[in-house]
Amino acid sequence: MDALDKQFGITEAGSTVNGELRAGLTTFLTMAYILVVNPSMLNNFGQTGIPFDDALFATAVAAFVGCLVMGLWANLPFALAPGMGLNAYFTFAVVGAMGVAWDVALAAVLVEGIIFMILSLPQVGWRTAMINAIPTDLKIATGAGIGMFLAIIGLREMGWIQDDGATLVNLATTESFGYDHGALISMVALIAIAVMMARGIKGAIIYGIMGASVYGWAVDAYDPYNDFMAGGAGWASPTATWPDPTAVGFVGLPEETLGAALGALSDIGAADGTPWGAFLLVMITFLFVDIFDTAGTLYSVGRQAGYVDENDELMNSDEAFMSDAAATIVGALTGTSTTTTYIESVAGVEEGGKTGLTAVTVGVLMLSGLFFSDLFQSIPTFAAACALVIIGAMMMRQAADIDWNNAEVALPAFLTMVLMPFTYSIADGIAWGVISYVAIKAGMGKFDEINKIMGTLAILMMMFYLGPGDQSTFDWLFEAIGLNS
Repeated sequence: MDALDKQFGITEAGSTVNGELRAGLTTFLTMAYILVVNPSMLNNFGQTGIPFDDALFATAVAAFVGCLVMGLWANLPFALAPGMGLNAYFTFAVVGAMGVAWDVALAAVLVEGIIFMILSLPQVGWRTAMINAIPTDLKIATGAGIGMFLAIIGLREMGWIQDDGATLVNLATTESFGYDHGALISMVALIAIAVMMARGIKGAIIYGIMGASVYGWAVDAYDPYNDFMAGGAGWASPTATWPDPTAVGFVGLPEETLGAALGALSDIGAADGTPWGAFLLVMITFLFVDIFDTAGTLYSVGRQAGYVDENDELMNSDEAFMSDAAATIVGALTGTSTTTTYIESVAGVEEGGKTGLTAVTVGVLMLSGLFFSDLFQSIPTFAAACALVIIGAMMMRQAADIDWNNAEVALPAFLTMVLMPFTYSIADGIAWGVISYVAIKAGMGKFDEINKIMGTLAILMMMFYLGPGDQSTFDWLFEAIGLNS
């Protein structure tokens, strides 16, 4: 215990070893779903060519490495794993719609990770300079927007909201909620967590998740998020079932994905290979989303944890960014899409996590997914989802710090917040917050208040989103100079 305290400065941070371990377990329980969802999505029922076990290995190892580096080097309580959204883009847009081979897509992730690493070097300092250049109100709005994003994800996974052709989103059919319906169980757990937190009970989120899980297993509860026939995602069983205590075994080293990204680099630009333009467009997309997802998450979680100083700068930001980049590189080499810092890290922060021991704990537990995947697959989605809603509520309190009386920043801050849940993308919210901020300043004739970094970001983002016809400007440029052929 003394060695851990000395390594991570736990007492100095105002925490305890037990508190850090508990915080790590809390974060892990809210994001353990990735051990099932990411391999399932990357495999896509065998359509991509990536074996499920290979993707599971890559998911666990990338998360382990990222969390270990984040904890031991940056000493921050932030967890990492392959990012949701980016894995969907990898599977359905790049491999599916564009027809890019999965190993070439992994090569794009590898190159993106290397560029990410270079940009994060203290000698370069671009990533830190970029975050510091974004106005404080927009960064605060990012945290509140992430809270809203977490809430809509959680409410859907709990079974309380569903898509609607007329109104986009609507309340689920509550009349059908019985004692064995995941939506009702998760709402009871959500309220119970709130009560326990209000009473100052440590471990409230863990108790809520485990209580909902055990009860769900006992009554074979219906898990609405995983009912594919009813419009759910269908990544796991639609019925909560007890984990099989005998289902323990190592999944083994990847047979097909290990190092495949390196081998695929020679295919780019070849006569029968992937055109340079298509590769660059995919790589730029991965890089863009990774940069702004990570930047927004690190700042927002860091602010929640008290690691943003009086100059509005995140402590150990260079080390945090490089941890993220290192995890992305390892993930690409082993067989998964971009690895990034997880917004679920706030769960551990709310449970008292203050040091890198929280992140290391998450990493070790992620690695255990190689042996206990059946146990983690058995945790009902609705049980873990209630934690996301309570975390979203905690993060929304940041919105009170925005200067809503300033008309020049009110709309950009608002767009930053609402576009995250409405587009299911942190990057989209940040991007249009920056674009609208720069446009309003320009419209006011206050060009001297637009710093060079913000101006450059706005132009690059507009090139990413806008262009002639149905192309982005980048796509149009690549085609014009012959890189897409």
